[in-house]
Amino acid sequence: MTSLARTFSMRTILMLVYAFLYIPIAVLVVLSFNEGGLPTAWSGFSLKWYISLAGNAAILSAALNTLIVALVSTAIATLLGTLLAIGVEMRRHYGKGLEALIFAPMIIPDIVLAIALLSFFSMINLTMGLHTIILAHVVFNLAFVCSVVRARLKSFDWSIVEASADLGASAITTFRRITLPVILPAVIAGALLAFTLSVDEFIIAFFTAGAGRASTTLPMQIYAMIRFGITPEINALATIVMAVSIAALTLSQRLNRGVIGQ
Repeated sequence: MTSLARTFSMRTILMLVYAFLYIPIAVLVVLSFNEGGLPTAWSGFSLKWYISLAGNAAILSAALNTLIVALVSTAIATLLGTLLAIGVEMRRHYGKGLEALIFAPMIIPDIVLAIALLSFFSMINLTMGLHTIILAHVVFNLAFVCSVVRARLKSFDWSIVEASADLGASAITTFRRITLPVILPAVIAGALLAFTLSVDEFIIAFFTAGAGRASTTLPMQIYAMIRFGITPEINALATIVMAVSIAALTLSQRLNRGVIGQ
């Protein structure tokens, strides 16, 4: 096979893979602007389903819960993940066992982690609600933040920290004025990644939410709605969630790419 033929073959395969991945998403986005009530038959362009979302109290309540969970869990996970990354990087001599323990939540199936968290909360008699979802998302996101920040710390010059200490600066001052400014792009990238994962996460939230609408998040609300059939309103809601997630993830990847390239 010639070089030209191989290139054409690879491009064809790549186009087929992209088509398989993104055509269903494109169809969903297009149908969210469908005038008619049927979710699969186009009958004209309209924004009425987006307007309908703005007046849906259940969806707005779930969106608010999702925003609260995402913001609070992201803040906590970013703080703890950053400190954890610094601690692990400074204690690399403990070996791979410590790293495997820290990053286990990244590779454990969501359903297993959800059941484990549910069992733990039940064992300590902790009432389920938004607070348990937040704690569960912190556990889930912590390893992701830590891994992003560690990517920046791999090229960090620890001699400047030692120089700061030699000049009489305290550990807090050194972190605030030297370490943090250097790793800040990675911290922001990790926070954006954690926010995206928290907004999209369903299984762990479903298991740790408890009963009642007060702790229903947006993915849980979407799941409850599609049980009675897909409508253009669900397509519109899914499009908005997807747009927010893609925007945050894209920004996170750009920051992370810049961090790795430094």
